[in-house]
Amino acid sequence: MDARTRKNTLRMLSNGVYVLTSRNGDCYGAATVSWVSQVSFKPPLVMAAVKRNSNVFTCLAESRTAVLHIVGDRQQEIAHRFFFPTHAEHGTINGEPFAEGRTAAPVLANLPAHIECQVERIVDTEGDHAVVILRAVEAECREHVRPLTMAETPWEYGG
Repeated sequence: MDARTRKNTLRMLSNGVYVLTSRNGDCYGAATVSWVSQVSFKPPLVMAAVKRNSNVFTCLAESRTAVLHIVGDRQQEIAHRFFFPTHAEHGTINGEPFAEGRTAAPVLANLPAHIECQVERIVDTEGDHAVVILRAVEAECREHVRPLTMAETPWEYGG
């Protein structure tokens, strides 16, 4: 298979832009993720592919909780803040205010909707990402927005 063709074709998959947060004690993790999908109605399950060497993966693997945030189509700058290592201080993560959710995982205040989750299962793909199956235990929609997609950004992730 031609590597360039594979890369370009995989980048054509439609992906949203989300921020995933987690916390394990005083350790916080947060990252922009795009490989996310609902996988079950009953029980309500979603999956996210998460870099295995990230802070957010370390936190959710230990705490077994995470929050998946929907990013609105006009919030690209917020999503960009979570491309960098997690820095939590004074009630903010990477400069974004948060509050403790029902699961004790951080809920970002400026994003329009989120799903608080318990980790149902982590599937080791033996690749650079693991598939994390998350069970929705709480959800909040503060504002109905059009979700941001990778196609609307200058970013490329995949291939």
